[in-house]
Amino acid sequence: MATSRKNQPPSSKHGEYKKPRKRTVSGAILTFAVVVIAIVFLMSVFLRISDISVEGNEHYTDDEIIKAIDIEQGDNLFFFDRFAAISRVFAKLPYVEEVALERQLPNKVIITVRECKALAYIAVGDENWTIDRSGKVLGKATENELGSLICVEGLDPGTLLIGERLTSADGDESIITFISDVLYQIQERNMAPHILGLDFSDPLGAKMQYGTRFTVIIGGKSEVNHKFAMIESVLDQLKEGDSGVINVSDGSVAHFVPQ
Repeated sequence: MATSRKNQPPSSKHGEYKKPRKRTVSGAILTFAVVVIAIVFLMSVFLRISDISVEGNEHYTDDEIIKAIDIEQGDNLFFFDRFAAISRVFAKLPYVEEVALERQLPNKVIITVRECKALAYIAVGDENWTIDRSGKVLGKATENELGSLICVEGLDPGTLLIGERLTSADGDESIITFISDVLYQIQERNMAPHILGLDFSDPLGAKMQYGTRFTVIIGGKSEVNHKFAMIESVLDQLKEGDSGVINVSDGSVAHFVPQ
């Protein structure tokens, strides 16, 4: 009787049966790991920082900014933590307002900063402390700086911390916001060269000395932007030689009282 070959495995041309090869999972994982290790190794070898440039800085030197970021030639570009570096800058350099780091392959880092500027100062005892338009404390003013800065009076400040916003001794944050709103308007409208002083002794009747010719009564903390628009409008209409009091305290109508 003939024997059926239906269920027998196929034979090779040499008459031998060969079991199909299967790629094991462990082998695939090993291959993947080798590839990853090779890539990381290549990046660690070839992406070494050799060129660092700084743009936009005026108050600080390139070296001061690079040192604050804690970056140097030879560091690995691939593993460099930009976010941590930016945090270090703000903590160490109070004049820095914004900073951006750009990585350019294969080996360059560009640091772009925008610095805030001292706009005013507050006298605390025998010391004068500079602040920017947001009320951030920048440091002690030098004698050379005082002539170009606006004197802010009428605030009893809390503890002054360089790089931090002003505080008031009584914890009233609204007066700090009021001061920073006024300073912001002064800087945005390019009035700073004309402003000799600000007096916030009366929070409802804040005053500004505009040159030697005009005293401006700002009033309370509401509608600061609109009040400064009115101040500009009045100044545009006054003639050379006019002097007096500009009152915008009600926030709706500007009054000029000549003297």
